[in-house]
Amino acid sequence: MVTHEVLNQAPPRADLNEYLVNPALTEAVKRYDAQWATARLTEVGALVGQADFQRDAELANVNPPIFSSHDRWGNRVDEVAFHPGYHRIIGAAVEHGAHTSCWSEPRAGAHVARAATFMLFAQVEPGHACPVSMTHAVVPSLRFTPSLASEWLPRVYSRVYDPQLREAKASALFGMAMTEKQGGSDVRANSTRASSSGDGTWRLTGHKWFCSAPQSDAFLVLAQAPGGLSCFLVPRVLPDGSRNVFRIQRLKDKLGNKSNASSEIELDGTVGWLLGEQGRGVRTIIEMVAQTRLDCVLGSAAGMRQSVAEAAWHVRHRSAFGALLIDQPAMTAVIADLQLEAEAATWTALRLAAAYDGSSDEDVAFRRLATAVAKYWVCKRGPNHAYEALECLGGNGYTEGFPLARRYREQPVMAVWEGSGNVIALDVLRAMAREPASVEAVDRELASARGVHPAYDAHVTATRKLVAGVARDPGSAAGHARRVVEALALGLQAAVLIREAPAAVADGFVAARLGADRSLEYGALDTGLDLARIAARA
Repeated sequence: MVTHEVLNQAPPRADLNEYLVNPALTEAVKRYDAQWATARLTEVGALVGQADFQRDAELANVNPPIFSSHDRWGNRVDEVAFHPGYHRIIGAAVEHGAHTSCWSEPRAGAHVARAATFMLFAQVEPGHACPVSMTHAVVPSLRFTPSLASEWLPRVYSRVYDPQLREAKASALFGMAMTEKQGGSDVRANSTRASSSGDGTWRLTGHKWFCSAPQSDAFLVLAQAPGGLSCFLVPRVLPDGSRNVFRIQRLKDKLGNKSNASSEIELDGTVGWLLGEQGRGVRTIIEMVAQTRLDCVLGSAAGMRQSVAEAAWHVRHRSAFGALLIDQPAMTAVIADLQLEAEAATWTALRLAAAYDGSSDEDVAFRRLATAVAKYWVCKRGPNHAYEALECLGGNGYTEGFPLARRYREQPVMAVWEGSGNVIALDVLRAMAREPASVEAVDRELASARGVHPAYDAHVTATRKLVAGVARDPGSAAGHARRVVEALALGLQAAVLIREAPAAVADGFVAARLGADRSLEYGALDTGLDLARIAARA
């Protein structure tokens, strides 16, 4: 007996080209000199939009990595097994250069093209983006020691993914291991020790409390050497083919990010090579951290895109009370507001990536401060954005059969990884105090959009007062850090939208985030805005 028909349910959001249906991303790619990558990005957009790719993303998360300390004969192996879907996804990301294409094929817009590629993959499956990001980010740090760079960079640049841990392979993925139980972000409190072996190698002994992607081929590790905290390159497999001592204690049981293995490790006489100078470990690895912070912004923006796209798809295909949800003013306003947030994040992310394409003093100064500011704000906005999008799907959004429950659990990790809120806010203050050129560069960015919106001009004036205030009174600056960073972030987002985005988007963002009637709630927008046009971009 037939009990009912399935009606008024949105069809699966699959087999769309995720690049071509994302106007903010396509516009920003064109604006920031990466139009040459359109064909590549279109190919990636088609790939990640396929139903089977989305199914692999689901399988990689519902079948999380499994750790084995020993093989069946009792030999210590410290191996992590992944679902085949995970391997297919990360293999495709590497093949399409989401890791290191901007380094291996440098040209105008290379960092922007790589950022867009990374975002497309991370939009559908974010867990694999962790080792992809760290492999991208390790390149500047490796260059501190030319001999190590010449050995490892060709492997890092490879477009072939090989998950096997062995010496005779042409490719490599990298990870990093900095934090310890007693210190967390205070890496100078690390207790892991390094002693010279007298043959050019070092022996490391200690532990690391968070080490993501422990299956990677090599890691940058901080340890205390006689000359102070130093950075070491630690491979999982030694040149003679034997396994290095890299004891995985357990995998973390995390809130989200399930497809990515994060572990606790112990080092006991582990072989490493000094990277950079003794006592300059933070200076060496901070180059890697800067790049991964950028990728946190990219990953959060990608998550916002998935959230609003899934929400908009649902409300365009579901009716209630006699009309499609998207045509009902309350829902139109919510989707428009979610889109404003996602567009601001996307434009900001690619504006930052463009700064990494440049090498001028202005580019270097701008990205020093702007990366930290954007990392704080965009990543912090991600979780609530995901929640609001989830709510648009009603009960469906709260179930594991739809991707937004997974995204809701995923978004907080970007705010925690590479420095949580207070760590990043204090780093912003540090940059402002020690590198005044970075403040001047960001101020010029803000000034470039003045004269269009009175609310924006007033915000810039207020932001300058905040910046001047913390400069005058460094002793109390920490208490105002979050307020200063928020003001800078909103200014940077508004500036890029005013200069580059369609007028409806810029007008909407300024009214919603800087206007006199701004609200903490998504969807509480001025009805005089072109909400339908904004929502149509979702």
